[in-house]
Amino acid sequence: MGQGHQGRQREGGVIMKIFMAVILVGVAACSITAHGADYPSRPIRMIVPQAPGSASDTVARLLAAELSPRLGQQVVVDNRPGGALMIGMEMTARAAPDGYTIGYAPVGGLVISPNVSGKPPYDSNKDFAAIIMTAFNTMLLASNPNLAVKNVRELIDYAKANPNKLSSASSGNGTPGHVGMELFKLMTNTQIVHIPYKGGAAGITATISGEVHLMMESLNSITPNAKAGRVRALGVTGSKRVAVLPEVPTIAEAGVPGYEAMTWNGIVAPAGMPRAMIDRLNTELNRALAEPGLQQKLAAIGAEPAGGTPEEFAKFIRSEYAKWGDVVRRSGAKMD
Repeated sequence: MGQGHQGRQREGGVIMKIFMAVILVGVAACSITAHGADYPSRPIRMIVPQAPGSASDTVARLLAAELSPRLGQQVVVDNRPGGALMIGMEMTARAAPDGYTIGYAPVGGLVISPNVSGKPPYDSNKDFAAIIMTAFNTMLLASNPNLAVKNVRELIDYAKANPNKLSSASSGNGTPGHVGMELFKLMTNTQIVHIPYKGGAAGITATISGEVHLMMESLNSITPNAKAGRVRALGVTGSKRVAVLPEVPTIAEAGVPGYEAMTWNGIVAPAGMPRAMIDRLNTELNRALAEPGLQQKLAAIGAEPAGGTPEEFAKFIRSEYAKWGDVVRRSGAKMD
């Protein structure tokens, strides 16, 4: 009798534990569902780690304008430039993961500058929740028109015959143009002096004046100067030619097989943001990127819409971090 009573007590205890577990799971599920259903209930801040009017800011504002009506809340762009893009990225990483602070994440801030700095204030693979890859962009390798080279092959031959006599501008240490040129030098076994400037506009001006010989810079910044003949377009850095400069070959087809240095951007959030909120943003951004109107606006600045899942973006971040980390180590690129 006593053993039967104890057995029933144990069974009752197990049943009660199972019942409580079911209740807790149900409460958690309802909480997550509620988060997703009610989100967002107030404006969302999108931190952009570059200045207003920059290439990154242009794309970020296009995305914010598309996203706001879809969410029923304003997406407000908050420009936080400086620190080789790491100031704004750190602000995103340190924000509360409540869904109301997200970050516009360019390749420079997410994977290049952290590698070049040596002591980044955040871990790109742990401190952010990937939401979506939004767009790819291509850079242009251009020269001063008075330089005695007309194409990539001639540039390589000239650089090899004149080591360290050529100079290349960038918009700053740790920028895509900086490490993209370092990759070019590694793959062509050439020695070209890197000269960082404070921003793309200053570097382009220096290339036009002949203060430096070359520059690798984002298409939307330098293309007008190429079309006007102020700089000579030698090659684009992507895997295919671009619509805005269809006559310009890729660097890979012009003499450096396998070369590719795309710029890209995406949307991230502080790590720990609820999955329901991530999914809501991912869904609406994928829908926005499929709109012909937004695609035309991106194409006008040399960008190509991306999209996809949070998992795909997270995997891509890891692969790009490793790729550019290897280039930085091999080239010895540093942040002054």
